[in-house]
Amino acid sequence: MKRWTSLLFVLIFMLSACSGANSEEVEKAENEPAEKEATEEVEQEESKETAAEVEETEEPVARGEAYDRNVEPQYELTGNWSFKPIAEANPKVALLTIDDAPDTHAVEMAKTLKEKDAPAIFFVNGHFIDTPEEKEKLKEIHEMGFPIGNHTETHASLPDLSEEEQRKEIVGLNDKIEEIIGERPVFFRAPFGQNTDFSKQLAEEEGMLVMNWTYGYDWESEYQDAQALADIMVNTPLLNNGANLLMHDREWTNKALGPIADGLREKGYELLDPALIQTP
Repeated sequence: MKRWTSLLFVLIFMLSACSGANSEEVEKAENEPAEKEATEEVEQEESKETAAEVEETEEPVARGEAYDRNVEPQYELTGNWSFKPIAEANPKVALLTIDDAPDTHAVEMAKTLKEKDAPAIFFVNGHFIDTPEEKEKLKEIHEMGFPIGNHTETHASLPDLSEEEQRKEIVGLNDKIEEIIGERPVFFRAPFGQNTDFSKQLAEEEGMLVMNWTYGYDWESEYQDAQALADIMVNTPLLNNGANLLMHDREWTNKALGPIADGLREKGYELLDPALIQTP
């Protein structure tokens, strides 16, 4: 009798253990979906937070970093290459332009102008943007917010060229510039100011404004000195409302550029933003 009682006790104990194990497995199975769902929710929230942090830390593109062509024009070019207000704009303005870029000093000149919040147009020659290093210079100037103008491929005298050669000098350079910075120039300046009927036609077809200048001095021997150049550029009797200043990528001009910008402002001139110029 004791033997059967002992066997019965062992059997009851084993059944209880199995029942406990099964209940634990059931409970675990019932809880797994909830735990998995909670884990997935946490992971999704962490993913959202990470994405938000990435979005917040990404550097935003600042307005005005690239030349904005969508601004309402406020100035138009006159027959003597100066600028006049279209309506109520300030008439006392002066435009800064740099030719023969980006030769040696253009990037430094752009940085000087950028520090002074002084707008300008950089007129480019194609033979200065042939190498990867030169192309990077052009990109850097453009990314600082300065519009890039067309100054022909080789700086040749246009009246001495055939129409096909002029096309290569002008349209060919526009193609090259577009490949580098992603946009075509809207300003054209002929070497030596020598426009032809055909070059004017090409500029019109390309949607470019033909632009010479009202004065410049940095190619003259007596002004190949920073102090002398800064003085004449600011104090010349040719400085008038809407003046269109011609300068070049030169060592002495690079050194004089800051004082020129400061001097014009001290005389009450606003430096004209090229984005405000009416173009074709």
